[in-house]
Amino acid sequence: MFTIEQIHQAFTKVKSGADFPQFVQDLKGIGVIFYDNFVSDGRTKYYGSNGFSLNAESKYPEMQVNDISSSDSLKHAISIHQQGQTDYPTFCKQAADAGVEKWRTHMIEMTVTYLDKKGEKLTVEPIPMP
Repeated sequence: MFTIEQIHQAFTKVKSGADFPQFVQDLKGIGVIFYDNFVSDGRTKYYGSNGFSLNAESKYPEMQVNDISSSDSLKHAISIHQQGQTDYPTFCKQAADAGVEKWRTHMIEMTVTYLDKKGEKLTVEPIPMP
């Protein structure tokens, strides 16, 4: 089973979006199978084997997630974020505006799936290998 401290240690290596694929590999190495990041407040829930899970604290003050989702707005926000044009807080705000309730990062499937309040997939992004 993994700990929040191990997750924080892996996160210290992340300096930009380019480091994300290695971060995913590091989490996979400590036993994280997937995690859900909740856009409304930045809290994260990490899942491991045999039903094990850990909750991480909120990362920022609560923000409103739009009830109407837009996969086109989300795809644009992802694109410019991946190009380094936005920082993480800006991306989270843009995701909230696009109606993203959470995104699930899956270490086995190597995907990030963005979901709206109804649980519908807005888009699925592949995670490149480091």
